[in-house]
Amino acid sequence: MVVPSPSPIRNKKTKAVGIPVIDLSLNRSAIAELIVNACQDYGFFKVVNHGVSKEIIGRLEGEGVSFFAKPSSEKQKAGPAGPFGYGCKNIGFNGDMGELEYLLLHTNPVSISERSKSISNDPTKFSCAVNDYIEGVRELCCEILELIGEGLWLQDKTVFSRMIRDVDNDSVIRVNHYPAVKDVKGWGPCGPIGFGEHSDPQILTILRSNDVPGLQIRLRDGLWVPVPPDPTDFCVFVGDALEAMTNGRMISVRHRALANSEKARLSMIYFGAPPLNAWISPLPDMVSSQKPSLYRPFSWGEYKKAAYSLRLGDSRLDLFKANTNGEKVEL
Repeated sequence: MVVPSPSPIRNKKTKAVGIPVIDLSLNRSAIAELIVNACQDYGFFKVVNHGVSKEIIGRLEGEGVSFFAKPSSEKQKAGPAGPFGYGCKNIGFNGDMGELEYLLLHTNPVSISERSKSISNDPTKFSCAVNDYIEGVRELCCEILELIGEGLWLQDKTVFSRMIRDVDNDSVIRVNHYPAVKDVKGWGPCGPIGFGEHSDPQILTILRSNDVPGLQIRLRDGLWVPVPPDPTDFCVFVGDALEAMTNGRMISVRHRALANSEKARLSMIYFGAPPLNAWISPLPDMVSSQKPSLYRPFSWGEYKKAAYSLRLGDSRLDLFKANTNGEKVEL
C-alpha cells in the first residue's frame, strides 16, 4: 500500500506532495512494482514493516546521543574525519559547510572495532550496536535492490544486491547530529542548512531519523518537498551508481537537510556501495537501440575519487556520460 504523507506547509520554493510510503509486508510482485515506480518518479520512498527491530535501532541511536552529548574536547579525540571519524561543520575536503556534527564509519567490522576505541568509553558495546544495525539495514538494502531487479524484469535479479553483499563492499555508515540552531539570522529563506543539496554517489541509501523535521527532497521541476519525520520508518534514496546501472531509468534524487531552531535532529544513514574494483555501467537489459547507453563504464573507485574531488552539490554523473559519438568523456 502506498499512502501519502501529511502535507507539509508550502512556501515559494517548496511544494506539498504525497511521499510514497511502501508496506513491505504486502504481496511481493506488488511491492516490486511500487518500488520501481517510486524510484522512477522520485528516486525516493519510505518503507514500513521493514523488519529491522526497534531494539537494534534504539541501541545505535542511544550510542549516537551519548557520543554527541560529550564535551567537544572528548569528541575531537575521534577526529578529524579524513574521511572516517568525527567531523564538525566541515563536509568533505572542498569547503562545504553545514550546521552539523557527525561520525562516519566504514562498515568493515575490523575498522569499526578500531575506530570505536576513540569514540566510546565502552568500545565493545559501541561496536556491537553499530555492527548489529549495519547487519539489519544491509539486509533491508539488499531486499529492496532485489525487488528492484524483479520489478525491472532483469535476467539477474541479484545484480545490485550482490555488490552490497560482497565481502569487499565499500559501504559506509554515518550518524549525523544537527544541534538546534538558535540564531537563524543571515541564512537564506529556507533557513539554516544542516547538510547542503547533493545526491548520494553509492547504489542505495537507507536513512532513519528521530522525530525532528529537516529532510527535503528535490523534484524534477526543482521544487523542494519536506519529508515528514517518522522514527518507525526508513527513507530510501536512489544513488548515482543505481541511476547509471539502470541507464537513467532510476533517479538519483537530490536532497538536503535543514537545521531546526527548536530541537536537535539525529539521523543514521547506511550507504550501500560496491567494492572499489567493481565496474559500473548500464546493464544490457537497460540498453536498446531506442535507449542507447548514457554512461561509459567506470569503476566504483574511479567514481568515488571524482566525488571526493568535487563540491557537495556538483553533478558527478555528468563527468561519466558517453557522448553522441560513443567516445569516452575523460575526467
